[in-house]
Amino acid sequence: MILIALFFYTEIYFAITLVSMRQRRKIILKFQIITVGKLKEKYLKDGIAEYLKRLQRYAVVEIVEVPDEQTPDGTSAAEEQQIKGKEAQRIQKYIKEDTYLIALAIEGKMFTSEQLAQQIDKLALDGKSHVTMVIGGSLGLDESILKQADLLLSFSKMTFPHQLMRLILVEQLYRSYRIIKGEPYHK
Repeated sequence: MILIALFFYTEIYFAITLVSMRQRRKIILKFQIITVGKLKEKYLKDGIAEYLKRLQRYAVVEIVEVPDEQTPDGTSAAEEQQIKGKEAQRIQKYIKEDTYLIALAIEGKMFTSEQLAQQIDKLALDGKSHVTMVIGGSLGLDESILKQADLLLSFSKMTFPHQLMRLILVEQLYRSYRIIKGEPYHK
C-alpha cells in the first residue's frame, strides 16, 4: 500500500514539475508579417490597427511591406514567374535565419482557430521566439519562399485579396491568443 502511494505521489510530482517547466519555457513571441504591396484602403488600415493594438498585451507584431511588381494584363506564365521571383528577393531580405517561417498559400494546411492557437502555443513552448508570416502579392509566393517555409498555412480554398489577408491574419492571431489564455471571444 505504501509502495502504491509513493508511486502515485511520484507520478503527480513529475506531472506538476513537467507542467511548471513548460510554463517557464513559454516565451512571448515576436511576429513579423511580411507582405507584398502597400495597403491603401483606410478601412483595412483601421481594422489592422485595431487588432494590432489588441495584440500588444500578448505578442510583439511588426508588419513589413515590400514593393510589389506591376502585373500587366495578358502576362505570360514565364513573366509571372519573373515577377514572383523579384518579389521573393525583396521578401528574402527580411527573413531572419533563426525564424519559424509560415507562408500563406492556398495549397497550405488549413487549421481551425483552435488548432492555430495550439500551433502558436506550441511554438512558444518549444522556445521559438521569432515567427515570420509571409503574404504574397496578387500572383502568390515564389516557389523559393514556399520551399523555405516551415509551414504552409491556408485560410481557405478560396482566393482572397492579399490586402484583406493582412486583416484576417491579425484577427486570427488575436483570436488565437484569446483561446490560449482561456479568455472569451465570440465563436
